[in-house]
Amino acid sequence: MKNLYLRIYATVVVLLLLFAAASGWIFQRHMQQERTRSEAVLTERMGAWAELIQRSLPGHDQSEEDQASALREWAIRLRLPLALDSAEGQRIAQSDSFTRRQAEGVVRGLAVRLEDGRTLWIMRPGPGRQAANRLAMGSPSGGGRPGGEGAGDGPPPAIPFVPPGWQQGVGLVVVLVVLFISVAAGAYPVVRRLTRRLEALKLGVEQFGSGQLHHRVQVTGHDEVAAVASSFNVAAARVEALVHSHQSLLANASHELRSPLARMKMAVSMMEDATPAQRGRLKKEIDTNVAELDALVEEVLLASRLDAAPTPERDEPVELLGMAAEEAARVDAAVDGAPTSVMGEDRLLRRALRNLLENARRYGGNEVEVIVGAAGGCAELRVCDRGPGVPEAMRERIFESFFRLPGHAEQAGGVGLGLSLVKQIAERHRGTVRCEGRDGGGSCFVLSFPLSPA
Repeated sequence: MKNLYLRIYATVVVLLLLFAAASGWIFQRHMQQERTRSEAVLTERMGAWAELIQRSLPGHDQSEEDQASALREWAIRLRLPLALDSAEGQRIAQSDSFTRRQAEGVVRGLAVRLEDGRTLWIMRPGPGRQAANRLAMGSPSGGGRPGGEGAGDGPPPAIPFVPPGWQQGVGLVVVLVVLFISVAAGAYPVVRRLTRRLEALKLGVEQFGSGQLHHRVQVTGHDEVAAVASSFNVAAARVEALVHSHQSLLANASHELRSPLARMKMAVSMMEDATPAQRGRLKKEIDTNVAELDALVEEVLLASRLDAAPTPERDEPVELLGMAAEEAARVDAAVDGAPTSVMGEDRLLRRALRNLLENARRYGGNEVEVIVGAAGGCAELRVCDRGPGVPEAMRERIFESFFRLPGHAEQAGGVGLGLSLVKQIAERHRGTVRCEGRDGGGSCFVLSFPLSPA
């Protein structure tokens, strides 16, 4: 079966059939054991009744009226239909209950041969009768003579007794059939609903795989299927964002590559006709453009790697104050604060701080300060400058890839990926980055990370 719902439904049906078969087999074994036990008990009791009645009945040499009177008395006392035949097979007497049962067409009975040749007939009441339940413990079975003798040749003929347990067997079969039909009918819509949701999830995955990155599957319910659908939507959103990010990165990087390449091409073409002094300036221009290309490629590769692996590869304690002192020394920035530790990758955290320091030195003048501390249960790393500042309306956009503030010429350096990398590194370490205005002019870029556990 190719369809999952058919396999699940067939499994349920087969299990029900096995359950019904096992229940029927167990019940049959139980009834057989009960029948055997009841047969032994009934045979023993019949022998005792026959012996009791034989001792109490008048002898065969007594008058038939005395024999009939005694037989009817015992039939009343034992609450059993009784009949007595002579040794020649002639009916001597029978109780009223025996006559009534014969009129109803019931001929099930037990023939007991007495020592003087007479035959005592004990007819058992029909299934469900109170007398039969009381005298035969509710489960008498087939008849026969104590001692293994035949049933004799007088009327009524002795035939095997049909036990009342068959009614219980029929009832069990009916219950099992009803159970089977109910469960089979009730299981189908449940199984079909489950697999229909799986089919919808499958179609959604196929649509997403065909290129419809915006497609999401419907999440219904609160079970495992809903959890799978929700996880798929989260993964699909992540993949869509990653693809769009790479597309944007590639498009912007290709655009940024044109400028240094064009300048290099022009410098190379001018080298042949240039004077020695001009060649020195052109060589310096080429070196500057090569460095710019190298930085661009490095930042593009780093951005792609951060997109592909949004969680740290290895977590280790990083002391922010010591790291800030080392990086600030490169750009002659001031450092202040208290020792503070966070968990993360030292190399990436250094890269984020270095980008902020270079950005502050490039656009913020000579007064650059790094402040390390803790606030609100988080470690904070502040890089402040005294530059022209960032307009409040653009304090979010400056973290976008390849975004530059209006009026910043390319000669100022950078390609617009530095702050975007800072944001990626912060989010990779479960942190944030924001831009704030600084009292007295300038800007403060604030990196915030969860504190390292003590």
